[in-house]
Amino acid sequence: MKYIDGLKFAEMIKMGAHHLFQNADYVDSLNVFPVPDGDTGTNMNLSMTSGAKETEAHAVTHLGQTAQALSKGLLMGARGNSGVILSQLFRGFGKAVEQEATMTSVTLAAGLQYGVETAYQAVMKPVEGTILTVAKDAAKVAVQKAASTEDVIEVMEAVVGEAKASLARTPDLLPVLKEVGVVDSGGQGLVYVYEGFLACLKGEELPERVMTQSMGDLVNAEHHRHAQDFMNTEDIVYGYCTEFMVKFEAEKITKNPYVEAEFRQQLSEFGDSLLVISDDEVAKVHIHTEEPGDALNYGQKFGSLIKIKIENMREQHLEIVGEKHSAQKMMVQEKVPYAIVTVAMGTGIAKLLKNMGASYVIEGGQTMNPSTEDIVEAIQAIGAERVIILPNNKNIVMAAEQAAEVIGIEAAVVPTKSVPEGLAAILAFNPEAAVEKNAESMKFAASQVKTGQITTAVRDTAIDDVTIKKDDYMGIAGSKIVVSNPSLEKTAKDLLANLVDEDDEIVTIIYGEGVTEEEATTIAVYIEERYEEMEVELYNGKQPLYPYIISVE
Repeated sequence: MKYIDGLKFAEMIKMGAHHLFQNADYVDSLNVFPVPDGDTGTNMNLSMTSGAKETEAHAVTHLGQTAQALSKGLLMGARGNSGVILSQLFRGFGKAVEQEATMTSVTLAAGLQYGVETAYQAVMKPVEGTILTVAKDAAKVAVQKAASTEDVIEVMEAVVGEAKASLARTPDLLPVLKEVGVVDSGGQGLVYVYEGFLACLKGEELPERVMTQSMGDLVNAEHHRHAQDFMNTEDIVYGYCTEFMVKFEAEKITKNPYVEAEFRQQLSEFGDSLLVISDDEVAKVHIHTEEPGDALNYGQKFGSLIKIKIENMREQHLEIVGEKHSAQKMMVQEKVPYAIVTVAMGTGIAKLLKNMGASYVIEGGQTMNPSTEDIVEAIQAIGAERVIILPNNKNIVMAAEQAAEVIGIEAAVVPTKSVPEGLAAILAFNPEAAVEKNAESMKFAASQVKTGQITTAVRDTAIDDVTIKKDDYMGIAGSKIVVSNPSLEKTAKDLLANLVDEDDEIVTIIYGEGVTEEEATTIAVYIEERYEEMEVELYNGKQPLYPYIISVE
């Protein structure tokens, strides 16, 4: 095959996106940290799906025009660092072939190479042993192969072969991958996309993965919309649409034999709109509940949680029936001169951020990274002339930066990596200062805060000399796991010992779902007794998955 036109390229994109979709759960499971919110596969899948939909809607015979549609769809749909990097790879590809009516072996290789260069430029500190390395190695081989053949299929075969080989080498380049025994998750996602491209060119079928389908196949998006059109927001009894996947473990199944009917019956006590599908290896659950943590805790009795998504349906309902839209239109009419847009999970945390001065809180975070388009729409809804964006999560920073580039108003991203950093940044905001000046002072304020978080481990592993057992609590100081213990209280105390020093003055504890006020107060009293000069602030953040988020300054 010597030539590919835009329509054939659109078919390649569709198949690459589908293959990634089929394997997104596996990519999620490759997360280095054993936290219950590994989402690389989810982010790449949603990003690629956005690109594929835009491509399908605007595919033409002209290759360059079809590639531009892909680039646009990926750019706006990009979620998480992996999704943003994927969008940059094909943004560069689109630039390289923009004027080409068809794609040859040389054009394909050149597009992949320019995509790599674009992606590397987009990342402030590129790390080898990641998706960037896999893309770079594959593109290099593509250029070499294109010099000796006019067959596009042969070049794509070389790309897939080298991408797989490069993926296998990622643990040798990134020690933490070797330490926990996995390959790079983003690189694996890219391999699936390339495999889909090749299968399309060769007219081959790819194997289906029966239990890796998204719960979206079972829960049509209209299922929420149809039900919500006929109720008031305050009438929603179970406010959180919760989806998760349980990977069965022999030890737990021995103690708690899994019977789907009984499993479904028990879960039904936590809410409604329940769906359960399972096979010998995993169970996938969808439920509407007021306490997502209860459903998650029950699921963990049978294995580890490898995929979680929680959405606030009350917020969704406000958007659907237009209440939020009406309020936003009023805000637009007021022509807000300056705004702070931020991201957080948990109604308590959102309220706290707003009370501190945030103009708009996008629901998202560890379990759900907002896309570039989500951030853009939030900014547009406010109607501000200038905006500061606080991602509050390292995996949202790149999407926020893309949003700032395309929004069309003066904007800056303060790369906050946690809610405590976001709160500190908001307190340093000066409505009279220029955007760049504010970004500088807010970034400095965020850097003065130490963040601690506690969550549960989804598998046995060892990282940085800390032995971790699945279902134990892990204390994370900054980005480093420093303690693991089956006791939440003991984990909290040990984490504090790693965070607090003699120069600190304030400890802020944000407790989440599953933690009572009494339990949180016990930790607060401990701090006051152990660190006599320390001031303690306590908030109910109602965040899922992370029982405690701690700020020390």
